[in-house]
Amino acid sequence: MQRKHYLTDMDGVLVSGRQLIPGADQFIERLKAGGGEWLVLTNNSLYTPRDLAYRLQTIGLDIPAERIFTSGMATARFLQRQRPGGTAFVIGESGLTSPIHEAGYVLTDHEPDYVVLGETHNYSVEAITKAVRLVAAGARFIATNPDPNGPSEHGLVPACGAMAALIERASGAVPFFIGKPNPLMMRLALNYLGVHSETAVMIGDRMDTDIVAGVQAGLGTILVLSGVTHAADVPRHPYQPDQIFNSVAEIQP
Repeated sequence: MQRKHYLTDMDGVLVSGRQLIPGADQFIERLKAGGGEWLVLTNNSLYTPRDLAYRLQTIGLDIPAERIFTSGMATARFLQRQRPGGTAFVIGESGLTSPIHEAGYVLTDHEPDYVVLGETHNYSVEAITKAVRLVAAGARFIATNPDPNGPSEHGLVPACGAMAALIERASGAVPFFIGKPNPLMMRLALNYLGVHSETAVMIGDRMDTDIVAGVQAGLGTILVLSGVTHAADVPRHPYQPDQIFNSVAEIQP
């Protein structure tokens, strides 16, 4: 593929839990030396890019904050374009509230334009109930990503997608998800980099989020088998990646 710009997923591609995937550090160095643009994408809206850059640095990945693009950032950009200077009731951590603030939004529970649901360390029944009532009263319902669960030190925990389903069932309003597999996430990331889809490649470990979003956004796609997808799973999908590698250690940008 004659493409030189890269978007890469984080979990399952560069890291597995809190462990560096072997060769990911050398891959990042090859991206830096390659001369093209590149960006790490994540559906995780808990942390700001600076927070994530620091966490990655502690396990040996030197990724500048400006090379990280989160679903929280994508959500803020979407809101800014849709309704500049609006208001929102937000359930989430600093990785979501900070970019929404920076986009010129006021965070409030008084007749907000939007209810925005992201990831948080502890979902509050009170906050979820308030979100249901606000959405039922007419607030537009946005969620950062459709992931139903996520990992923790003690096992699986409910994530944004699960809480969004609860609010949807109680309010009757369907949320608009910003993060992968919505190709909007890819388009916003490309705009952030200032590059075109025809010269960009998406690297991911999930056929149902990373690869399908890349295909729908017109990017080249590379599947790595270091995460949740196994080689035997690939032929079952109606869309296929352009290339498959065991891990990013094998990719030469």
